[in-house]
Amino acid sequence: MIKKAALILAGGKAERFQLEKGSWHDKALAKLSDKPLLVHAIENVSGVVEEIIVCVNDEDRKKQYSKVLIENGLGNVKLVIDEKIDGVGGPIVAILTGLKSTNADYCLTIPADMPMLKPQVANYLLNLAKDSNVVVPMWPNGRLETLIMVLKRPEILNVTTTLCQLNRSRPLDIIRAALKVLFASPIGEIRSFDPELKSFVNINFPQDLAQLQTRQTQGPVTENLRLNLGDLPMDSLRCLKEAAGISKKETLESAKTFAACAQSFENEKLFFWSALSREIEGKILIKQSKQKIEQTIDPIGKGKAALLQAAKNYACEAQIYEENNCFLVAEGARADQSWCESVASRLK
Repeated sequence: MIKKAALILAGGKAERFQLEKGSWHDKALAKLSDKPLLVHAIENVSGVVEEIIVCVNDEDRKKQYSKVLIENGLGNVKLVIDEKIDGVGGPIVAILTGLKSTNADYCLTIPADMPMLKPQVANYLLNLAKDSNVVVPMWPNGRLETLIMVLKRPEILNVTTTLCQLNRSRPLDIIRAALKVLFASPIGEIRSFDPELKSFVNINFPQDLAQLQTRQTQGPVTENLRLNLGDLPMDSLRCLKEAAGISKKETLESAKTFAACAQSFENEKLFFWSALSREIEGKILIKQSKQKIEQTIDPIGKGKAALLQAAKNYACEAQIYEENNCFLVAEGARADQSWCESVASRLK
């Protein structure tokens, strides 16, 4: 049984890395100190985990990376192609693909453009995960490294599968949905392993290869923060996944299924999941109102009520994160709240 795995996310378009003119450049193969960024990322965790999986977006990239890895003596690394999911793309699909490709207990996700992650930092993050579903670095100003996470695989595989089925494509939603999260402060114990905090340097632009950019270290968060917002309701998530399957039909019955899920989550004060369920219920009801069929209920009125309840739940979620200085997560919840309120306000 594999205990620890690393999932290296290497399927992005790297739009900021491209020059205004010329052919497309694969950022993962750009060289730092005469070595591709992808190779740096792999070597940095090779002594920390038992399995390394590189997630790419197509077969051509897989073949190209395989050749590069063999040339650098890394032929034992597994390469997998991201799943194709209608309406969802980006890193969350790569994360889901990676989670499905291993049986490890814990998975460390790493973007291929972070070539200076120290093994001690990777090991420290993995060791923090025992009592949490997600471990993610959070800077003093409340910003997160949303693609460097340690995920408790069985639980987060369930969560990520559900999110993708519900067309939620932001990696931040994994953190919001996980409920038990440890926010690790880079300026706390991590700094003893990496005084200059180079582990968190991203290569976003070509010039970053020559002048590495560090993060903002000013703000109120100076220590690790553990939040426990409840236990993952596996039975309710199973119902939610089933509801996602029938939601494609967008019938009043599917709206009732989401309403039932929302009620279950609301009873447990699981605000993210209840808000998401109410939001989808509202969307289905609004679309139902546009069907030229005789309705026995008022779908517009019920849809508006569902969206306003979703907004209320998102607001409760945001407040928890704001009170704990988790500002990036709070912004995500507030954005969802605003969207629901905006749509509801336009309904008549």
